[in-house]
Amino acid sequence: MRHPIFFAALAGCAIALAGCGGKDAQATRALKSVNAIDETNLSDIMLTVGDPQEAVNYFTRTAGENPDRIDLQRGLAKSLVRNNQPDQAVKAWTKLVAMPEATNDDRVGLADAQMRAGDWADAEATLNTIPPTFETFERYKLEAMVADSKKDWKKADSFYDTASGLTTRPGPVLNNWGFSKLTRGDAKGAEKLFAEALTYDPTSFTSKNNLVLARAAQRKYDLPVVEMNQNERAHLLYTAALSAIKQGDVTIGKGLLQDAIDTSPVYFEEASRALEALEAGSKKG
Repeated sequence: MRHPIFFAALAGCAIALAGCGGKDAQATRALKSVNAIDETNLSDIMLTVGDPQEAVNYFTRTAGENPDRIDLQRGLAKSLVRNNQPDQAVKAWTKLVAMPEATNDDRVGLADAQMRAGDWADAEATLNTIPPTFETFERYKLEAMVADSKKDWKKADSFYDTASGLTTRPGPVLNNWGFSKLTRGDAKGAEKLFAEALTYDPTSFTSKNNLVLARAAQRKYDLPVVEMNQNERAHLLYTAALSAIKQGDVTIGKGLLQDAIDTSPVYFEEASRALEALEAGSKKG
């Protein structure tokens, strides 16, 4: 990603400094400060709005040229996660946490990458190296996921509850908590959490879909009163229909499939195929 005005301004500063004394120590120090600002801004850009692969290329090059710069090593590790390269990210984070300046946040970053790579045992071991006094949203979110993976529901609930209280945007973690409740058979508890998640992010289709699943698991097939457009409504009806059919409520499922087809602003192929298959099965029966 190019920012010509930003870099032109920096280049202008460098030229001005060079013209005011050449080898003068003060000018040299000022030029170093400008370069540091340049690097900091470019690193931030690469980790936020830059193309993920370009960010990996940038940090691979700059971290390789400055192996002792922990900020660049951190940028490389984060960019690999952002570019969906968890295995490589684990290697980068492992190298980083071995550096003397590594922080507990860096260890949390390593645990996150290990989970993304499917190394749950290693992630748990990494989290265990972090003192219990280090209390952050990211740390407790990961602790909850580890507890979930071990079906330690009591710990999972405790960690999810703590994590949700440590952020102003708890929607995603409430959604994860709700899905945990749903998988262990607590559909009512899951419904409550998905509904709460939507109060923080009314646009999350994942939470809307999960809310429909939780209600359907209780044989409540009517759609909840949440913000949705016509396309979302059609897909939520489809979700409810499949849940009804799976639970043996075939007649209700057929009606919901027809509603989904009628509601969809475009041809709903999946719903149409499902309805045709059900009707064909009924005729054979």
